[in-house]
Amino acid sequence: MIAAGEVVQRPASVVKELVENAVDAGADQVTVVIQDAGRTLIQVIDNGCGMSPDQAVLCFERHATSKLHTAEDLQNILTFGFRGEALASIAAVAEVTLKTRREEDEVGCQVDFADSQHLATQEIATPRGANFSVRNLFYNVPARRKFLKSDNVEFKHIVTEFIRVALTRPDVGFTLTHNGKDVYVLRPAKSMKFRIQDVLGPNVAKEIVDIHAQTSVVGVGGFVGRPDAARKGLGNQYLFVNGRYFRSPYLHKAVMKAYENLIPDGVTPTYLIYLDIDPQSVDVNIHPTKTEIKFEDDSVIFQILYACIKEALGKNSFGDSIDFDREGVPEIPAFGKNFDEFRPVSEPQPGVDSSYNPFDNDGFPSEASHFDNSFVPGAFPGTGGMPSPAPSPAPRQTEMFGGWDDPSRFIEKRDDYGKLFEDKISPSKSVLVLQGKYIITTGRSGLMVININRAMERILYDRFLNALSRNEHVTQTALFPVTVHVGVENMYLFSEHADLLAGLGFDISPFGTDTIVVNGVPEGYSAEAGKVQSMIGDLLLILAEDHSALPEMMTANMASRFARLGSLSGDPVTNPMEAQRLIDSLFACENAEYTSTGRRIMSLIPTEDIDKKF
Repeated sequence: MIAAGEVVQRPASVVKELVENAVDAGADQVTVVIQDAGRTLIQVIDNGCGMSPDQAVLCFERHATSKLHTAEDLQNILTFGFRGEALASIAAVAEVTLKTRREEDEVGCQVDFADSQHLATQEIATPRGANFSVRNLFYNVPARRKFLKSDNVEFKHIVTEFIRVALTRPDVGFTLTHNGKDVYVLRPAKSMKFRIQDVLGPNVAKEIVDIHAQTSVVGVGGFVGRPDAARKGLGNQYLFVNGRYFRSPYLHKAVMKAYENLIPDGVTPTYLIYLDIDPQSVDVNIHPTKTEIKFEDDSVIFQILYACIKEALGKNSFGDSIDFDREGVPEIPAFGKNFDEFRPVSEPQPGVDSSYNPFDNDGFPSEASHFDNSFVPGAFPGTGGMPSPAPSPAPRQTEMFGGWDDPSRFIEKRDDYGKLFEDKISPSKSVLVLQGKYIITTGRSGLMVININRAMERILYDRFLNALSRNEHVTQTALFPVTVHVGVENMYLFSEHADLLAGLGFDISPFGTDTIVVNGVPEGYSAEAGKVQSMIGDLLLILAEDHSALPEMMTANMASRFARLGSLSGDPVTNPMEAQRLIDSLFACENAEYTSTGRRIMSLIPTEDIDKKF
């Protein structure tokens, strides 16, 4: 009745199927061991119900599942797997060894398969549960093995599948190791929020609030992120139905609609939404990997989900509130209107010498006035008749200045003293910055208007092109290093492209298994903490793209993307000095008129057009 074949696309496909089978088997502890991103070994160990020797051989036959007993069970799917073709597909492209034992059996069995062939079965001593070892994936399909991505990219996909299952079963302990190193060690959690904290990090757990709704159509539960914590790019967005992860652009729109006018364009909030619905009202078998779901009436679910999130955001005020609770606050004494009669207030009278000119004698007092009583308070006229204290003997100048008689001899006088600041304050041309978006300056035949963002993009493009092709880069060190939580799966993207990032001028180092520290950024980028964190989100989107094009095309494309990112995250141009520097850098570029993507940078308004306005 279900003639759908499972396709093993990459090592992550194997991990997904085996971990889901382990959970379906009732295991409360699942261990995943990976070597070389799954090319060499994928091992999944569980303490579930196990299988008999006959079942251990039969499970590698197509559609030989034991999770369904009647055709009617297809309308009541509550397990991850039910088609029974996953193990057969895995055994067709790898060498598979299964060790398994049921609780009631004294000994277990070991079954070996390779290239869809049953090689051997033997009795062994093994713990209760199942232990699958998948070795040499795609060894007999070299074309498919050749097109696997790098180890970091493939392992990132493995981590993604691992997280999706771990977030559905907080009562199950999960362990993931890669090349002998523990990546996740998740103990059974008291609640889903504790599991989210263990998987996605404490920062994410602090940024989410509960949502809950129970209707006759669907039950909605889970968590959504605070609007001010929304980030660029898609990350930490999860939808689950009856404990199964799925993707739905339609329901994603329901979430984004609930955040309308609360978050800026281009950012996405965190959400982990769990739907509980009658299995007969949903079809989970419309996609080979079962990641797309067909609901009986998805428009109703859209409205319920939208209303539920809108209500949760309304109940939780994320702005600063005023606390009027005065309990425990010390009282400020209230003084009566006659308080000044008992405590008179006298105003100090300032002393002013109207004849004193600080610019006389290069800003120094005359020699005759050095250390005399003219500097003693009260010696100036107009001090309110305050008597001057008796003058004290002036200290010897030789004691105060190490034997020098005149302190002005320390000052180097320059004839061009006034010019020291003129060149730095006034640009060579008349320059005006308009709303931080445009630079307006004079040209030979009119006014020149320069788009600041596009000019920065062109300047950075040339810099990055030189950095990538000639290894010429400048790193701007941050005054304070910025720590950014990126998640375990994204850490491998930074490791994969470490040389590329360093060559562009990024100084990024790992900090644990899911966090990075940004010590420096390329020249032209902003090193301010908030902009660095936003920039990392965009950076992840660039690194996650497929970079399998020709080297020359890849170099130009990467330089263009990083230049665009830098122009958006750079420090603003706010004054004529900064504008003039930008103009000078722009005209030093190979092409100052257009960006690398062909957008115009500047426009000339002729004097004739200006005359027509009048």
